Amino acid sequence: MPSIIINKASLEDLETLQNLGIQTFSETFAESNSEEAMKTYLEKSFNTEKIKSELNNPDSFFFIAWEEDDAVGYLKLNSGQAQTELQDETSLEIERIYVKKSHHGKKVGQLLYDKALEIAQKQKKSYLWLGVWEENLRAVNFYTKNGFVEFDKHIFRLGDDEQTDLMMKKIL
Repeated sequence: MPSIIINKASLEDLETLQNLGIQTFSETFAESNSEEAMKTYLEKSFNTEKIKSELNNPDSFFFIAWEEDDAVGYLKLNSGQAQTELQDETSLEIERIYVKKSHHGKKVGQLLYDKALEIAQKQKKSYLWLGVWEENLRAVNFYTKNGFVEFDKHIFRLGDDEQTDLMMKKIL
């Protein structure tokens, strides 16, 4: 397998991030959710203006995992006011780690997580945190293996469906 390179994303990567976001979210959640709910969520979360705004936010960071010229996964981190909930200056949120299904089990997610950990340590954060759907056992197990523990729950809305996310954190 060719090696995976992790690069910080910029505005030039907007279309790549959109396509990767739509593909990986669909691969992960389409069979568990209605087509209508998925369509609404994807349009809201991955439209050009939203991604452009997130890329321009100095408190949000995107990284793309590349296998040669193929984008195979991505990471989105938030600090400060860009965090979706806690907005604790001493924390860094992992909002998204998504990997194409074709690359599951190939350590791409681990490389993206390692990048998040590196950024948190460089920024001298006290902890990393995230929300993960309680039924996404693959992801829950991944974060548990990496030292995260559950500290709360919150509701994630996908269309009209309210789903429970486990909120997990790792003290650094």
